[in-house]
Amino acid sequence: MDVSIIIVNWNTREILRDCLESVYEQAGDVEFEVIVVDNASTDGSVEMIKRDFEHVVPIENPHNNGFAAANNQGIAVAKGRYVLLLNSDTVVLDGAIAKTVRFADANPQAGVIGCRVLNPDRTLQLTCFMFPSILNMFLSSTYLYKLFPKSRFFGRERMTWWDSSDVRQVDVVKGCFMLVRREAIEQAGVMDERFFMYAEETDWCYRFRKDGWEVMFTPVGEIIHLSKGSSRQVESKMRLQLSGSILLFFRIHRGWVRYALACLGTAFFFLVRVPYWLAKGIISRKTRNLSWGVVRTYVLGFVLSFAGWRGLSINREGQ
Repeated sequence: MDVSIIIVNWNTREILRDCLESVYEQAGDVEFEVIVVDNASTDGSVEMIKRDFEHVVPIENPHNNGFAAANNQGIAVAKGRYVLLLNSDTVVLDGAIAKTVRFADANPQAGVIGCRVLNPDRTLQLTCFMFPSILNMFLSSTYLYKLFPKSRFFGRERMTWWDSSDVRQVDVVKGCFMLVRREAIEQAGVMDERFFMYAEETDWCYRFRKDGWEVMFTPVGEIIHLSKGSSRQVESKMRLQLSGSILLFFRIHRGWVRYALACLGTAFFFLVRVPYWLAKGIISRKTRNLSWGVVRTYVLGFVLSFAGWRGLSINREGQ
């Protein structure tokens, strides 16, 4: 078996169908298996898989276990030389899986490989990042990378200056398409299940790099990523989850001083945005409910960040 394709699903039945169809049509000349780990969907996703994709291996969870834990369930039964983490809201193009596997075979030092990712309109989607740091967090929170996208300084965390047209080593590749070598997993271990959603691939890439593996990007294959297929359904909670996961990365890997600074920086990020959304809610009736919701999210984010974000489990409720 060349590659085990693991797809984590939560209530994305129709886009999951499109994803699976694209995998079987565009996987290329590799021997592969598809494992779908369903995190307690209520939209008939599992029934659709069993009815329309008889070769897919379904794993049904009674509760939403999160992205990292669900992928680990797939890895536990995977048979491939490589494991491919693939989001349910993706469409594989032009033999991308086989092309990436061939690249991995030709680069045995690479533990993780990412491919070129496009938005639905075929514009480039940024999927390579630097590891979290105090500087990167500050620059990202200022949004100056949006004003100066070609700046290697302001755009350093998200690598906005790069057009993803060449092969290079990177810190992190996004988990929407992440080909991982079996030997690397055996050495570094599976994903850290303390990360419910977001930053789990950052933590994983960090551990692979520490163990001497390269994290690489190659433009040989392309996919379309719709983005936020599942998380859009609980977007306010996911905004909190993202911040909490980044702070968890700091707590695990960056030491207590930088973790404390990151917590204070994140609290400030939330706090300074509250007056704008508060004023918008007062002025505009059309966006009042949305604005109040954002205010509540940002106030909660400030409180959690200032307190050291000890209540990560709060973001799992209702998901």
